[in-house]
Amino acid sequence: MSLRPVKSAGPLARSGGLFTLVFMAPFLLYVTAFLILPTLMLLATAFLGKHGPTLHYVASLGQGQTVVAFRNSIELSALAALVGLVVGGLAAYFVLRPGMPRGLRSLVTTFGAVAANFAGVPLAFAFIATLGSLGMITVWFKDIGVNLYGMGFTLYSMPGLVLVYAYFQVPLMIIVITPALEALRREWREAAENLGASTWDYWRHVGLPILLPSLLSAYILLFGNAFSAYATPYALTSGIVALVPVEISNVLSGNVMVSQQTGAALALGMIVVMVVVMGIYALIARRVGRWVKR
Repeated sequence: MSLRPVKSAGPLARSGGLFTLVFMAPFLLYVTAFLILPTLMLLATAFLGKHGPTLHYVASLGQGQTVVAFRNSIELSALAALVGLVVGGLAAYFVLRPGMPRGLRSLVTTFGAVAANFAGVPLAFAFIATLGSLGMITVWFKDIGVNLYGMGFTLYSMPGLVLVYAYFQVPLMIIVITPALEALRREWREAAENLGASTWDYWRHVGLPILLPSLLSAYILLFGNAFSAYATPYALTSGIVALVPVEISNVLSGNVMVSQQTGAALALGMIVVMVVVMGIYALIARRVGRWVKR
């Protein structure tokens, strides 16, 4: 059998690679200009002082106020992501169940797309007007003898922030998890039922293991969405609850008591937190992948 020389890529293949490069170049430039370069500048600012390289600003992250801000941000993001994961996941599941009205899914999806992007100052004002100390619902409850704020509830606290964050976390979860729920084939459930499995058995051994990677990814997305939120908590609490984005804003707004390098160190701390969270997600996803294959 004779060996034929391998033909080089023809003009069509070369033109395809050229077109790919042309279309990818703007994206690569965008990523470089708005992600890579700002991150490098952030690192340089956090580790450079007036007299050269220093760890003083990074070490300042161990101060009491900064530690409280990071703890509050992580707890708030974790709780808000958990609420969005559970409530949004269940809402998407019930909307997609057989027998539900056709228009209900379109209505929920449309509302989710709008509500997921409704945040910032307008969202804070809407909740203040609704559940503030003189909000509409607060006054209604007071008229029937239920004093929400007298019972310990306040919108301007961590539980209040979790409630406000749920407004855009739940719709975002519905949008993200809907394709994964639709990918569950009806034949899998019918096969499980034919083998004598109950609804709980199906979700425990089939449904949830298949959805678990998507649920983990959605939780990370919700965590990052809440962790980086600034306008909503600032407008709602005016800095009463110490959060990292608010602390960074105090630096950028011209706080003469805090240097610009401290703000860069805070932002670097946020990046480290997200890297750690992503690392934990990667480890869990790897273990889940092995478990599902078994």
